[in-house]
Amino acid sequence: MVSVSGVRGRVGDGLTPEVIATFAAAFGAYARSRGPGKTVVLGRDSRVSGPMFARAATAALQSVGCDVVDVGIAPTPTVQLAVEDLHAAGGLAVTASHNPIEWNALKFIGPSGMFLDGDEAAAMRAFLDDIPRATWDGLGGWSEDADAVERHLKRILAIPFLDVEAIRAKRFHVALDCVRGAGGTIFPRLLEALGCTVDAINMETDGRFPREPEPVAENLKELEALVRRTGAAIGLATDPDVDRLSLVSGEGRAIGEDYTLALASMLVLRHRPGAVVTNLSTSRLLDDVAERAGVPLVRAAVGEINVARRMQAESATIGGEGNGGVILPDVHLTRDAPVAAALVLQLLAETGESVQSLADGLGRYEIVKEKVARPSQPLDAVYDALAARFPEADADRQDGLRLDWRAEKKWAHLRPSGTEPIVRVICEAPTRAEAAELVETLRAALPS
Repeated sequence: MVSVSGVRGRVGDGLTPEVIATFAAAFGAYARSRGPGKTVVLGRDSRVSGPMFARAATAALQSVGCDVVDVGIAPTPTVQLAVEDLHAAGGLAVTASHNPIEWNALKFIGPSGMFLDGDEAAAMRAFLDDIPRATWDGLGGWSEDADAVERHLKRILAIPFLDVEAIRAKRFHVALDCVRGAGGTIFPRLLEALGCTVDAINMETDGRFPREPEPVAENLKELEALVRRTGAAIGLATDPDVDRLSLVSGEGRAIGEDYTLALASMLVLRHRPGAVVTNLSTSRLLDDVAERAGVPLVRAAVGEINVARRMQAESATIGGEGNGGVILPDVHLTRDAPVAAALVLQLLAETGESVQSLADGLGRYEIVKEKVARPSQPLDAVYDALAARFPEADADRQDGLRLDWRAEKKWAHLRPSGTEPIVRVICEAPTRAEAAELVETLRAALPS
């Protein structure tokens, strides 16, 4: 499955070392074509298939004359930062992020440390048809970078408004679940630097995930139990490549990943008011946070690179996605779970409130997601008809169709699947019944 930012699939069933090698070589040739640099950073999450695919990618990169700098098992944001720090021509992260254990993937990183955008990805894929291999005297080299995680950690602790000593003084009791992913390489060090007492589970970096790796509420039962058993003030859960963070309250209840970005934004906007950017499918919790701070909220198309590019254009203070992905430009323009954790702990230290109290103060909305058969008509015509059918709603057409009934605090987002003949419908409203009713209203309004 090829997307803007990478290629992914089930190991041994579509995704093979040959596929990885082909795309890695094409990426290396593309990276070299963009300038004189030939260094490519390579890192991976902890998946069992990771070493095999990393070796295949390394050989492929060397075959087109790239010098590989290997950071080993590391968070994807660490790999992206290493591209920046080393002024590399690009980077490859071998990771399937939150996907199940049988998946793996390559993520393509440009010289800015950001994922490739649509135009860049198309230019990279053009090399797939004719990969220019190096001769024996032009093959690339290989070296290790053992300091990438440490540099990442230092960047987080140097966030201008992060009061490390104030957090340390609180001596927060934290429960931690890294799902046996790459989070074990950085989270213990971060929480130690912030003076936290930690009870942790699933810290081994062996990729044998004990639960479904996506850190959504229904997958965090073990962490909820750990919080209740240990009396922790907060539970932190990340995904295998450490770009998403979910929170569990001190009462032992997963509060939902949409609250991560909302709470992190509350903290940042206390110190640095400015535009906030998120995607079209993120909860309106963030609208409420921005409105209370008196700053604009800007929405971009779904996809991290789309949010990051819009953040650049808006000179945004903070941004991210409602899946627990927080982007803080003070560190870099990519989702970063350790950054999110530091910001939330700072918010707890500053306000003296609990996670549950802060979440309750924001209120709650309910999201319902459904799949509907793709209409036979062209989707643009379908979107036109729906916008005309609901003229009272604000319509946004930059990524499918988003209809927003602001006065009623509800919205719907329709966008086609890239892999199935369906349209995904996401609706949010103050209650689940209202959200479900909105789904059915739109389903009935869709032409067959």
